[in-house]
Amino acid sequence: MADDNSSLNTDSKPRLFSRKYVLSIFIIFFAGVISFAGFNSILAYTNEMEFCTSCHSMKVNLEEYKETIHYKNSSGVQATCSDCHVPKAFFPKMKAKILAYKDVMHEILGTIDTTEKYEAYRWDMASRVWEKMKANDSRECRSCHDYDNMEFSTQDRSARKKHPRAQLKGQTCIDCHRGIAHEEPDEPDDEEVEATNDK
Repeated sequence: MADDNSSLNTDSKPRLFSRKYVLSIFIIFFAGVISFAGFNSILAYTNEMEFCTSCHSMKVNLEEYKETIHYKNSSGVQATCSDCHVPKAFFPKMKAKILAYKDVMHEILGTIDTTEKYEAYRWDMASRVWEKMKANDSRECRSCHDYDNMEFSTQDRSARKKHPRAQLKGQTCIDCHRGIAHEEPDEPDDEEVEATNDK
């Protein structure tokens, strides 16, 4: 029996993982990190104002935006396209990025590639953005502006009166601040709406 025990190698401990297994895990982890970094870089790039306004159809928006307080102001704080149109939270952001295919499609189709076409669709585009903002309680606005963080006493007289009332009524930013970054369109009459829908 002693001979049987002596045949066992007592010096070496059993290995839990083989080298190949550890190396495979390391490679998968490293590839995952690289993929995530690349994906995150693409998301960041597509949130840049230069990217958003690189399409011809966004030139009207860009020129209007440059005339607003969100572009240039005394504090030097600038809200760019993605600050207002892309959610910060991951899943809503992914949804917005996926739905952006429509913008690409309409750019290719030339839906609003002239000032005249842009103006014809302005009300429809603005209304869809307002509805979305109303539905999500002006989520993107609130990433910078929030009733709870406002010092009402330092606001001008009009804002000092209106903001507390709006908060009590449960109103959201877009209820009062339409046209804050882009020119607010005039509501079309019924005949104009029908003509646009027929196109």
